Amino acid sequence: MSKKTEAPKKVEKVPEEPRKEEAKPQKPEKPEKAAKPERKKKEEKGVFTLYKVDKDKVLRLRPTCERCGTGYFMADHGNRYTCGHCGFTRYKPAENEHV
Repeated sequence: MSKKTEAPKKVEKVPEEPRKEEAKPQKPEKPEKAAKPERKKKEEKGVFTLYKVDKDKVLRLRPTCERCGTGYFMADHGNRYTCGHCGFTRYKPAENEHV
């Protein structure tokens, strides 16, 4: 097997032209957003929302669960009280307004 020797190819150089910056399409301007209304401050959670202190007396604002006992307050859901621990539900008496 014989090796063939090939002549190196000549590469012609093309004169480089300075690149022109192409104009990019401009994005449409966004309309300014209206100012957001201030949010109402959420009701803070904590133990102090479950009690009311009057001079020397401490009053519980929510009832305690009948099944779980003291220490388990019931959640106030408008027309009912519900225990988050056991799921016991006590409905509030309906207010019947007859005209």
